[in-house]
Amino acid sequence: MTQLAFMFFQDTTSTGSAAGGAMAMGLMVLWLAIIVVEIAAFWRVFTKAGEPGWAAIVPIYNTIVMCKIGGKPWWWFLILWLVIPWFLVAIGIAKAFGKGTGFGIGLALLLPIFILVLAWGDTKYQLQPAAA
Repeated sequence: MTQLAFMFFQDTTSTGSAAGGAMAMGLMVLWLAIIVVEIAAFWRVFTKAGEPGWAAIVPIYNTIVMCKIGGKPWWWFLILWLVIPWFLVAIGIAKAFGKGTGFGIGLALLLPIFILVLAWGDTKYQLQPAAA
C-alpha cells in the first residue's frame, strides 16, 4: 500500500522541477541585484553626509548613522522600530538633504525607492551631525 501511495505522489516529469529551479535561480539573482543596488545607494548617501560608506553594511550601526544624518540622537535606534520615530528620522534625513516633509514621508514608506533618489540625485547634505 505504501508503495502505491509513493507512486501516486511521485513526480514523473523533470520539466516542472527544472522550470521551477530556473525560476527560483532567476528570482534569487534579481533579489541579489536589488540588495547590491540598495547597499550602493545607502553607501553613497552616507558618504554624501560625511559618514563612512562602509557603515551602510554594518547592522545596527547603519541605523545609528541614519539617526545621526537625520539630526536625531544616536540612541533613537533603540526605539526606531516604533512607527513615529522612524517617520521623524526619515523626515529629518529628507530635510538634511534639502527635501521637504512629503519626501520624508515617502522615504519612510518606500525606503528602497527614495534612497535611490537621495543617492544619485543632485542633493547635497546640509545638516551638521547631531551631538552625541
